[in-house]
Amino acid sequence: MEFLREKKLPKATAKRLPAYLRHLKLLDATGVQRIKSKEFAEITQVPSATIRRDFSHLGELGRSGYGYDVPYLIEVLSHILETNEEKKIALIGFGNLGKALANNNFRRNENLSVSAVFDNDPSIVGQTIGDQYVYGMDQLAATVQEKGITVAISTVPSRYSQHAIDAIVDAGITAILNFAPDPVVVPKAVNIQYIDLTTELQTLIFFDTTYSQKTKV
Repeated sequence: MEFLREKKLPKATAKRLPAYLRHLKLLDATGVQRIKSKEFAEITQVPSATIRRDFSHLGELGRSGYGYDVPYLIEVLSHILETNEEKKIALIGFGNLGKALANNNFRRNENLSVSAVFDNDPSIVGQTIGDQYVYGMDQLAATVQEKGITVAISTVPSRYSQHAIDAIVDAGITAILNFAPDPVVVPKAVNIQYIDLTTELQTLIFFDTTYSQKTKV
């Protein structure tokens, strides 16, 4: 399946793959071996046409009238998403959000783990909080190299975000999840995604207000 990694997927498709994999694993755990796109659409809340189009980017995965083989889909998506390869994460910022993420530590994904946390608050640097030792930001590059960390999550507020992201990039990390919504400047080789909780909540409220009213009518 090496060809699958060489093929560049549309970003929208790539973003849906983890959710597909999660639902497929749940189906597999209940003994479901085969599923059609229409049935999978009801489970994932993704249109069946979108599912078929997404899967078409991955090769010949299904047959007309038969559907998709669940174990094989799990194998393919796990390969693409590299779920069998351990990904070590640096968590930047150990405030309330950082602590919540560290405590969760991606329990649903065995290949993802917070390997080190960093902060610049002298009152916690050098301390062990919970089961995490807090490193100073000046130790980021050395710790990343020592532990083989390849991914970073930044929970630093927007006004300090660019400085934190610069330090992450300087440490050699090219995959960053940023909880500060304001865009930062990064080199082209760096992949960064933003999590804006306020925007997500406002969108949710809009959909709830707009579409719930239509449903009631």
